[in-house]
Amino acid sequence: MIGATHTLPSGDELPALGLGTWRLDGETVEESVRTALDAGYTHVDTAEGYRNEREIGEVLAGYDRDELFLTSKVLPKHLTYDSLIEACEASLDRLGTEYLDLYLIHWPNPAVSLRESLDAMATLHDRGLVRNVGVSNFSAYQLSCAHHVSDVPIAVNQIEFHPWFQRPDLVDYCRDTDTVVEAAAPLARAEVFADEVVQELADRYERSPAQVVLNWALERDIVVLPKSSSPAHVRANADLDWALDDADLRRLDDRDRDRPVYDTPARDWSGDVYGING
Repeated sequence: MIGATHTLPSGDELPALGLGTWRLDGETVEESVRTALDAGYTHVDTAEGYRNEREIGEVLAGYDRDELFLTSKVLPKHLTYDSLIEACEASLDRLGTEYLDLYLIHWPNPAVSLRESLDAMATLHDRGLVRNVGVSNFSAYQLSCAHHVSDVPIAVNQIEFHPWFQRPDLVDYCRDTDTVVEAAAPLARAEVFADEVVQELADRYERSPAQVVLNWALERDIVVLPKSSSPAHVRANADLDWALDDADLRRLDDRDRDRPVYDTPARDWSGDVYGING
């Protein structure tokens, strides 16, 4: 399963398993990325807001860049045209690379024109700094607008997705528009490990709860981006060359509670992430 990919509109292949790096920094993120790459991962996901791009870049320098798929994201406060261009250039500098395989709008910002943001994305694409453009945490409504106004295909929507928060309407819309779904927090930040069906299946298949949940998502054609500070867990999360039977997949389908761990209906506008403080 580690070699499975999704073909993007550009023709590029997006690995179905990637390493998430949220809240990993310093030597911890360096060890996690190095462990993942040595274990066969070829897909690393970061963001300027994670504040770990420089450490990741130092690790990537020891590997063949052309064999890797690297994603970063721009913060909502940087979605005006000039700020977005500058943010991407700064990410490239920190990562020590000449291009990103995928660049995402990390969160929609209602205070900035989406057309303006996507015009900047098109410029980055035209300059060869970004090979694929996508969004993150967009609703179907927001994604529909993005598809309508973008000069470059919206290849990906990275969203919260796990057995307790399956979002069928949004996932169906993504599939209808050839937008690959990536699961941020595919393990519900470990909360889903407490699910009784997940625990039962982990025991039956003699696998970890994480492996059960990741295998289920991959079988549902979702790209997964698990993160861990434990090298053993990073390696275990790639050990997915086995299958849940159809009945057990359906049991996990039935665990949906419409319960997010982070993508809640309201936002905290008081910080500097969105850049729209009064």
